[in-house]
Formats: sequence, C-alpha cells, structure tokens
Amino acid sequence: MNINGWEGMLFIGLSAAISVHVSNELGSGRPRASMYAVMVVLAQSLAFGLLAMVLVLATREQFPVIFTGDRHLQKAVSSIAYLVAVTMVLNSVQPVISGVAVGGGWQAVVAYINLGCYYAFGLPLGFIFGYLFRFGVKGIWAGMLCGTALQTAILGYIVWTTDWKAEASLALERVRIWGGHGHHEKLPSSDSEQDDAVI
Repeated sequence: MNINGWEGMLFIGLSAAISVHVSNELGSGRPRASMYAVMVVLAQSLAFGLLAMVLVLATREQFPVIFTGDRHLQKAVSSIAYLVAVTMVLNSVQPVISGVAVGGGWQAVVAYINLGCYYAFGLPLGFIFGYLFRFGVKGIWAGMLCGTALQTAILGYIVWTTDWKAEASLALERVRIWGGHGHHEKLPSSDSEQDDAVI
C-alpha cells in the first residue's frame, strides 16, 4: 500500500491538473482542446500505470525486502503482488477520469457513481469473496478492485461518449450568467470563433 500510495500521488496531481484544464478549455469555448487534453492525460496515465505494473511484477520477489526482513512476510507480500500490480493500473486511470468528469461539471454524477461502485458493489463483493468464499485479504482486495474497475469503466464510457461541443456551449452559457455578462452579450462559442476573437 505504501508503493501504491507513492504512485497515487502522481495521479492525484494529474487529476487536479486535468480537472482545471478541462474546465478552463470548456469555459473558453475550446472543445477540441478539451478533448485533446483528455486523450493525452489518459494515455500518459495508462502508460505510467502499466510501467508500474511491470516493475511490481518483475520485482515481486525483491521489493518486500524494503519493508520487512521476515521471510514469511516477504513470501506473503510476493504472493499478492499481482493484486498490487492490477491496483496500480486501475489507480492510474480512475482518479484522472474522475478529474476529467469534475472538470466537465459532472460532480454529482461522479459522486453517485462512486457511492454505487464502492459501497453498493465493491464492498459487498469484497465481503463475499473474503468471508463467504474464504479468500481472506485477497478476496476483500479483489472485491474492492472490481468496484474500482466498474467505476473506471462507467466514467470512461461517459467521457468517451461526451459531446465536447455541447459541453463547451453549456460552459459558455454558465460563464455568461455567472460572470456578470448580459444575456445579449456574445462570447466566442467555438474554437474558430475563439481564435478570431484572439486575433
């Protein structure tokens, strides 16, 4: 979990960065820039996550030495290294997709998805695997991973099917209302119009 936490700091930072970037681009009426930023950060995060997974699996017999000198504990940690590896991949993408969703203004949707995936699906599944099927810590962990995977899949689908032009229009309308602009005052509403306004 320490190793997962070290990796997680990077993706929490990327999540905050893409959240601000997406909201700024949408608010500026640049849907293509928003979509491009999302594609880049997701590809980057997945690449980092896969690299971390490969490193964990390649060193599964060695990295437990960092934390304990007990041979039995080292063997136990090595036996669940594959769960750590999968966790690192999922935790590389999930927070970043959440950041995209928050930047797009879908905070309520993200909150309900999180509640459903973790508390209505992941925890009960972890309980079933861990206690009813007697898989112990591996079962509890696997159940929670299933919850994270479901959340990632749902948010990924939402992001994939998003109409970024429509989202930019909605964001511009919010800027008009909340920014103190009059209803008849025109702001740039597309990438091309924004470019013309800058020129």
